[in-house]
Amino acid sequence: MEIRTNSIVVLGETARLALQALRSNKLRALLTMLGVIIGSACIVLVVTVALAGKRYIIAQIEGVGANLVFAEVIRAGGAQTTTPADEISLADREAVKEGIPQVVETAGTREIPMVVVVGSIEHPISLVGVTDGFEQIRHLVVDRGRYFDEDDMTSRSKVCLITPQLAGAVFPNEDPVGKEIHVGELAFTVIGVFRERIATFGQSEITPESVIVPFSLIRYYTGEEYIKTFYAQADKPEDVEMVTRQVQEILNSRHRSEVEYRVQNLASILETARHISMAMTIVLVVIAMIALAISGIGIMNIMLVTVTERTREIGIRKAVGAKRAAILYQFLLEALMISGTGALTGIAIAVAIPFLLEALLSLFPVPQDIHVPISWISVVIAFVVSCSTGLIFGYLPANKAAQLQPTDSLRYE
Repeated sequence: MEIRTNSIVVLGETARLALQALRSNKLRALLTMLGVIIGSACIVLVVTVALAGKRYIIAQIEGVGANLVFAEVIRAGGAQTTTPADEISLADREAVKEGIPQVVETAGTREIPMVVVVGSIEHPISLVGVTDGFEQIRHLVVDRGRYFDEDDMTSRSKVCLITPQLAGAVFPNEDPVGKEIHVGELAFTVIGVFRERIATFGQSEITPESVIVPFSLIRYYTGEEYIKTFYAQADKPEDVEMVTRQVQEILNSRHRSEVEYRVQNLASILETARHISMAMTIVLVVIAMIALAISGIGIMNIMLVTVTERTREIGIRKAVGAKRAAILYQFLLEALMISGTGALTGIAIAVAIPFLLEALLSLFPVPQDIHVPISWISVVIAFVVSCSTGLIFGYLPANKAAQLQPTDSLRYE
């Protein structure tokens, strides 16, 4: 018990001397820990950015639709172009729906660029014809009015839904439901105002200037029944790859062999995005590690200078009975205090930035609540790595101080 008490007393005295030494050179200690502050903050922020990016990607995919497979025609090789017979048709849609049991819903769209005249000014818009099943696959939200019913889809009713942005431009300070909107030379009755459940920011056929109408209207006006983009929704995530292959096979078997069809699923896009995110994360982590290494070298250099300046102090301590281990621990504690304090400061800054960002974003109108996730595992890793850096790079100066001979140290000028 007495030995343990003595050890605690010695350790406390060593810590007091280390803290006193740092206080006597505050500016030097602050500049030394600056690199640690930057490095530890970078580690936390890198992981935070990676998590926020991953969450954003998942949100975009959910906005397009879950378990989704989509297909479109690609022009044939050489100078040959596709013909209307090569396009994906409503019959192809039925063949996929009936031929693949794992497909729970299908839909198709076709876009036509048009204009809307507002106050004698023409605004370009996109007239999108949609089949039944589109609302379910894309999870559209109708804020006002209603969505298309079965009669609208089959009877070529001249009805449409518009986006909130277009409603504000065409019908400012008015309820657009029930009013007519003139798209080119065509007139449609607005039956609803819709939006995407999660904004895809124009990454799909739905844009802020979109007007959606029943596909039967597009077919009636153009005389063609092909669809530009075809969607198939798998029953379960594990069925997506199989559905993708079978959709490809059905389209190839029903059309000319010279024409290619691009059939993709969101799983492959997500995987690609994850690889890109991982690569960027690795690069940023390497940069953070370089910053920590530089800060460690700075700690080592400053500590070596400190050992030289305090040679007589070390000699006096050894002359009055201080052991080698006590000197070693004192300088290691100084390095640990520098790196530990720097780590805590850097982590505090890194954690505060997302909270400040969320607070600032809350002051502005945004389409949805934005939350920047913080990984507490990255906080622990940043603290451990930063402290380890201080100990590793502080060992050489500490060992040098511990190896000094009392007689040589006392004669040092």
